[in-house]
Amino acid sequence: MSDQPQRRLRYALVGTGSRAEMFVRSIVRDHTDRAELVAFADVNQARMDAHNSWLEELGADAVPTYQAGEFTTMLDKERVDVALVTSVDRTHDEYIVAALKSGRDVVTEKPMTTDVPRCQRILDAVAETGRHVTVAFNYRYNPLHEKVRQVLADGEIGEVGSVHFEWLLDVRHGADYFRRWHRDKANSGGLMVHKSSHHFDLVNWWLGAVPVEVFAYGGLFFYGEQGRRHGYARDYERAHGSPEAAGDPFALHLAANPQLRALYLDAEAEDGYHRDQNVFAPGVTIEDDMAVLAKYSTGATMTYHLTAYAPWEGYRVMFNGSKGRLELEVVESDFVSPYAATELKGAALHGVQAAVEEGWARITLRPFWAQPRQVPVPGYTRAGHGGADARMTGVLFGGVHDPMGRGASARDGALALLTGLAANRSFETGQPVKVADLLTIP
Repeated sequence: MSDQPQRRLRYALVGTGSRAEMFVRSIVRDHTDRAELVAFADVNQARMDAHNSWLEELGADAVPTYQAGEFTTMLDKERVDVALVTSVDRTHDEYIVAALKSGRDVVTEKPMTTDVPRCQRILDAVAETGRHVTVAFNYRYNPLHEKVRQVLADGEIGEVGSVHFEWLLDVRHGADYFRRWHRDKANSGGLMVHKSSHHFDLVNWWLGAVPVEVFAYGGLFFYGEQGRRHGYARDYERAHGSPEAAGDPFALHLAANPQLRALYLDAEAEDGYHRDQNVFAPGVTIEDDMAVLAKYSTGATMTYHLTAYAPWEGYRVMFNGSKGRLELEVVESDFVSPYAATELKGAALHGVQAAVEEGWARITLRPFWAQPRQVPVPGYTRAGHGGADARMTGVLFGGVHDPMGRGASARDGALALLTGLAANRSFETGQPVKVADLLTIP
């Protein structure tokens, strides 16, 4: 065996909004023996400068910065091994394909992309280049979700016939998608793609199945101009500098948060992006209440509902099988504190901030003809998406062995997208959508 130290992989990141923080922090603080951050790229210099200042606070050196249009130049000049893509969702394919064609592997935030043509472009580039794309589905690494997969794989409830999955975003976390670029479906694909691809990936992974057909209803019930009907709307475009936003529980005050001030308020002169838009202002093109019925390749069905205006945050997943039933229940926050209503929930910043409200989680196994029993889940914590963030970045950057093989490929990323993309199509047509009519994935 060679005594030579292993060469550290060189990573460059494109897209320096808040979604970049988990990756940056993990590389420069937790995995410096195997990984090295060598450059940033973005459309906004002020945001890159903010991240560099935080690198120095962590005791790391600032890295060179490049405009987004210089992405491929950066890859070559900085001798990059792996590109990290954390930009606006609709731009993911541009950077993923460029990195693959330049001979690099890619780690990308979810969703992998936002529509069928972009997804096909990525899959074609993977096939053409032989390079690898990893989609950062951190929910796979949550100990709760690992335990669910183990119980199902062990046959504890037999063959799964149906799944019921309900996800609730509270009026703090849910509202945040309606303040920022996500409110435009052209940027994010809507919550069926941006948010629910996490959940649809879990179901694919849990069942070892792929979606076949989807029918869905979705609409804008609470946010956007519906806020007038419900009595919540106030007349301002963005919170900063607006007296009308004072005391509004749906307003985000950027100046009060040093991190958000640096990333967005101090950076907006360069690109005009307002991170604190009024959630009830015109221009919202995404849905906030969505119901989905899906059929899978195993014959199982799923009923799924996403609500983005709930009084509490959490989710319930129920599996009905030939030998019993498995139930996962998670309360991430049992209410929204009025004192924290205008702050960002920890999940919105990838687990950096802890929620102030109470929460709990449990898995219950209900076999036929036997008492139900609680399934213990060692390692679960309310921080960092149940401990998933640290576990995922340990595998991505730290070389930690992953016996469950949780890494998600471009194919996995595409399969997670397909349920949401089919749901979006069904919203428009009012008809069931066969997934194979959208995209064929080997």
